[in-house]
Amino acid sequence: MPAEQQNRIRVTEYLDLDVENEKWFCNRCGHELGGARENYKRGCLLYDRDPREIHPPLVSSEFNFSPDPLWVRIVEFYCPSCGVQMETEYLPPGHPLTWDIEIDLDRLKQRLKTGEFKIRKQRLEVSE
Repeated sequence: MPAEQQNRIRVTEYLDLDVENEKWFCNRCGHELGGARENYKRGCLLYDRDPREIHPPLVSSEFNFSPDPLWVRIVEFYCPSCGVQMETEYLPPGHPLTWDIEIDLDRLKQRLKTGEFKIRKQRLEVSE
């Protein structure tokens, strides 16, 4: 593993946290997505989709089992470098993007420093 990745933790399928540098990274291409004290989604490309593109009407009537775009939108988040889709949200129109991952970096660093935790193969482990 390259030295610059030794302090990285795999947070989601496509998102890594560099604990030492306090940065989010795409784990497919290594693109920096921003500071880890901020929402990683701010560093992504957004695609605000009409929900009918994903869930087309099943029947031709007023009630067609397709989400109403006046009530919901689908927001997709992509790495701006490699294009991997990192996340998807269903939100009411006008609702701010959710901040779904917020890590107490100060506490995590303290626990790593005292040896309570260690990072091995991009996984956070409890020390024995």
